[in-house]
Amino acid sequence: MRTILVCALAATALPVFALADDDSASCTTKPQSAWMKPEAAASKIEEAGYSDVRNIKVAGSCYEIYAFTAKHQRAEVYMNPVTAEIVKAEVDD
Repeated sequence: MRTILVCALAATALPVFALADDDSASCTTKPQSAWMKPEAAASKIEEAGYSDVRNIKVAGSCYEIYAFTAKHQRAEVYMNPVTAEIVKAEVDD
């Protein structure tokens, strides 16, 4: 009976952990003192083809940047704050 309960709890909890991992990306292990300034990140994201940067915030080890694509779609972009590499981008339909 106890085994069944543990398995049921694990089956319920696993999707929650999977969703939590989907909300953030891992970008760097460097300390924040090594990160570029948010203004520099805004310039880099514009060089990558995004425009109208609305907000830049720290999300884990990434910069989470809200901007628009060249097709004027809202985008949520996760950028490595040291190398300016785009790690993940979510674009609204």
